[in-house]
Amino acid sequence: MKKIINDPKNYVDESLEGLVLAYPSEFECIGANKRVVVRPDSKASGKVGLATGGGFGHLPLFAGYVGEGLLDSCAVGDVFAGPSANDVTEAIEAADFGSGVLSIIGNYGGDRMVFNMVKDALESKGVRNQLVIVADDVASAPPLEHSKRRGVAGLTFAFKIAGAAAERGRTLDDVAAITERAMNNCRSIGVALSSCTIPQAGKPTFEIDDESIEMGMGIHGEQGVWRGGLKSADDLADEMLDRVLEDNPIASGERIALLCNSLGATPIDELFIFYRRLAQRLSSAGVDIALPMIGHYTTSMEMAGITVSVMTLDDELESLMREPAACPFWRNL
Repeated sequence: MKKIINDPKNYVDESLEGLVLAYPSEFECIGANKRVVVRPDSKASGKVGLATGGGFGHLPLFAGYVGEGLLDSCAVGDVFAGPSANDVTEAIEAADFGSGVLSIIGNYGGDRMVFNMVKDALESKGVRNQLVIVADDVASAPPLEHSKRRGVAGLTFAFKIAGAAAERGRTLDDVAAITERAMNNCRSIGVALSSCTIPQAGKPTFEIDDESIEMGMGIHGEQGVWRGGLKSADDLADEMLDRVLEDNPIASGERIALLCNSLGATPIDELFIFYRRLAQRLSSAGVDIALPMIGHYTTSMEMAGITVSVMTLDDELESLMREPAACPFWRNL
C-alpha cells in the first residue's frame, strides 16, 4: 500500500483536521468525536436546515458540500462506513434553525437504519426532521426495483437543489418535495478501471487486472453489470449514456444538467475526452446541456473511473442549480 498517510487508524480524523485548517472560515468539526462538519458562525437562523452523513473517502461528497447554499452539517463515518447514531444526532441538531431539518443520504442499508432511528428519536423530542434517500444508480437494480438502487453522484444535485430551496425560505415540506422531484429526474451510472485501497485494510477493495474494466460498479466496489476488456472513451460514453437514457428517456428540446465525474484517479483531461462524446450525442438528439459539470464531485479515494449523472430540468430546478453557493468545492454555474 502506497499512501501519503501517518497511522491508518487516524486517516479520517487527520484529513478532517487538515480540511478545517485549510478552510477555517468554511468548515468546523464539532461533537464528542469531532466527526460532525458544520458551517462555523452560521447565520442561517429561521431557515430549513440540511444535514447529511456517510462514509469517508468520497470527498468532496458529503463533508465537502457543507456551505452556504448547500448543506449545514455532515456526520462523518470511517472510510466507506456509515456514521454513528450519536454523530448523526449531533449533525441534525446542529442544522436545526427553528424550521425543521431535511437529511439527504445515499441509499445504503446502514445509513438508512441509523438516520431513520435518529429521525424517530428526535421527533419524539419535538425536532421536526424529514429524510430524502437518493437512489440514482441505474446499474444497481432495474426500474421496477428502484428502491434497491444505490445513491451515487446524483447526491451532488440533491444537495444543491435542497440548499438553494432552503436559502429561499421554502418550508420543510417544500424543500423535501422539490429534492425528491429532482432525484426522480436523475439517473447515474459508473465504470471502474481500477480499485482503491482502504487505509486500515491495506489492500485493494477488489481485484481487477490491468486490461479489464467493470461497467456499473458502485462507488464502494459493489458489483457492476459486466466485466471485460477496456473500450475506447467514445464506446464507454455511448454505452453509459444509452443505459441512462433507456431508464429515463429525454426528448428533443429538453434541458439537462450533466455531471461527468472522476472517481478519483481519472484526470480532467480524460473527463473532457469523455464529455466531448456525451455532448456530441446529446446535441445530435436535440438535448440542451444547460448545466455541464466536469470534475471531481464524488470520488472513491484513488479509484480510476468515471460516473455520468443526467438530471432533466424544468425552470425551477435550473434556477435552483444556478443559485450561487459558497463552498471551496463548488463552482457556481
